[in-house]
Amino acid sequence: QVQLVESGGGLVQAGGSLRLSCAVSGRSFSSYAMGWFRQAPGKEREFAAAISWGGRSTRYADSVKGRFTISRDNAKNTVYLQMNSLKPEDTAVYYCAVERTLWGLGSQAAGSYDYWGQGTQVTVSS
Repeated sequence: QVQLVESGGGLVQAGGSLRLSCAVSGRSFSSYAMGWFRQAPGKEREFAAAISWGGRSTRYADSVKGRFTISRDNAKNTVYLQMNSLKPEDTAVYYCAVERTLWGLGSQAAGSYDYWGQGTQVTVSS
């Protein structure tokens, strides 16, 4: 059984930083790309960042580029999202997900991921 457990969310003032973690079990973590998505109240889930299976390739949504950094530690089966210069519009529930196919680069499409965490709330106050 594949499990993803996110942590690190919370309340932060605008301009602050948070680091999200996602621990994965039940799948060969190092063989799969990982993604972070977010969903704000009343909005659809949207792509934030993704990292390839080996960690050499990353991609970001335009809205977070230059402020967020995705990384992974394959020895710890964990993916991270470092979020700096946070804005109120970053407020959302953040989800990590495992890409469906082996050796992927990390898609921006939610349908490319087959396992998801329960989400962690990030709230940025102005």
